[in-house]
Amino acid sequence: MSLPNKKMTRACQIGHVRLGGDAPVVVQSMTNTDTADYLATAIQCAELARAGSELVRITVNSPEAAAAVPKIRDHLDKMQCNVPLIGDFHYNGHRLLTDQPACAEALAKYRINPGNVGFGKKKDEQFAQMIELACRYDKPVRIGVNWGSLDQDLLARIMDENSRLAQPLDATEMMRHAMVTSALESAAKAEEVGLSGDKIVLSCKVSSVQDLIAIYRSLSQRADYALHLGLTEAGMGSKGIVASTAALSVLLQEGIGDTIRVSLTPEPGGSRSQEVIVAQEILQTMGLRAFTPMVAACPGCGRTTSTFFQELAGEVQDFVRARMPAWKLHYDGAENMTLAVMGCIVNGPGESKHANIGISLPGTGEAPSAPVYEDGQKTVTLKGEHIATEFKDIIERYVQRTYKKKLQA
Repeated sequence: MSLPNKKMTRACQIGHVRLGGDAPVVVQSMTNTDTADYLATAIQCAELARAGSELVRITVNSPEAAAAVPKIRDHLDKMQCNVPLIGDFHYNGHRLLTDQPACAEALAKYRINPGNVGFGKKKDEQFAQMIELACRYDKPVRIGVNWGSLDQDLLARIMDENSRLAQPLDATEMMRHAMVTSALESAAKAEEVGLSGDKIVLSCKVSSVQDLIAIYRSLSQRADYALHLGLTEAGMGSKGIVASTAALSVLLQEGIGDTIRVSLTPEPGGSRSQEVIVAQEILQTMGLRAFTPMVAACPGCGRTTSTFFQELAGEVQDFVRARMPAWKLHYDGAENMTLAVMGCIVNGPGESKHANIGISLPGTGEAPSAPVYEDGQKTVTLKGEHIATEFKDIIERYVQRTYKKKLQA
């Protein structure tokens, strides 16, 4: 599934994952473990991959972290988890990649922030050194500009140029211009050093929705490099989800973006995988990708005084997400299945008929029975205390008889 107006960018190969060109938009995420703890980091990488992250980025900020990267890769391979790893470098990446060749080899891509790759005269030298290493190991690079660490020399230059204009840009326009300029000038330098354009991915991350949209519109018009979308420091809970969805959906609808990350702040002790689920649901609800069966459920009203329909909707959503890894392994197309859990007779039967499988639970004053519809046809009426178990069994049987079995190697 893809939008007809998808803007073609250069295809970039990251491990076994193709990004850009006519490839689907890729979901990625980032660990928050101490990378030097290779076992904890490998476990979280695998967790993110199981949740659906197709690329995983890890911090590489010290010699100990760099030394752990090959161990992380080895441990993932033993777990039969082939998710490509991206190394996130700031300040000392040139030294770490030079001193730790096994790290440089184990990573599938390097992330470089041109705002803090170096300072003063050393900046260009250290940037070039990292690009040369990427060329040596045949690795793609994401040049990731962030407004929290924008190149101060470049910003000073742009401010000086702006002051001489007859109609100077305002502060917001100037910041946007500086972000795009930093990304494009850095990409040009990387190509001058010898990195092919099809090994360059660009990002310009800010935490304001309107700024992000404006910056990426400009970036997509001025270059054909693959683009990584993400609202940086999106925030926690509903705020982070809503802000990321608002920004990314506009750009994706315009055909802009080849890979996305939703940078949520997790709840204390919460799973890092939440950001992966949100990214998947953005793409799936827009009709761009399919990852897991989607459950439609009514919001409830005065007719639905029981909480059972809410509990069932949550249980069904958890069930299909938990079963999807096995279904994906054995059946083609189960991720496209649609389900409906409805709370009364008003919209229940109609909505259920539109889904592959739907159940219409009894509302206030209705007979205590729940008709089930499969592909528009009523197949059974459920009653009693075991409706949830029986409905999940119906879903399982539907998958087994409806979707084509994959040939096992």
